[in-house]
Amino acid sequence: MANVKTERRTRIKRGIRKKVQGTSGRPRLSVFKSNKVIYAQLIDDEKAQTIAAASSLDLDKKGGVNVGISKNVGLKVAERAKASGVEAVVFDRGGYLYHGNIKALAEGAREGGLKF
Repeated sequence: MANVKTERRTRIKRGIRKKVQGTSGRPRLSVFKSNKVIYAQLIDDEKAQTIAAASSLDLDKKGGVNVGISKNVGLKVAERAKASGVEAVVFDRGGYLYHGNIKALAEGAREGGLKF
């Protein structure tokens, strides 16, 4: 079962990557979540460079991820993006459904001032 879920997410992720490209003016906000941690990073695909990153590990939260922690990660990545001079991004949900933790992270990034 887990293998089927992983393959499905990989297939969806490839479809999203065909459409979503990050540039230096508008980088890609990429999201990855595991069972215990959620990660977000801003990627300039033209230079293959990470501009800013944040995760639930930065917040010193151990054990698991909930919607509140995800929102804080979104706020943190938005704060670091602003420090790097980034205002607008394209959102890459990484093959995950847009609800729960992924939605909370996106809303946190929007509250932090990122436009997408």
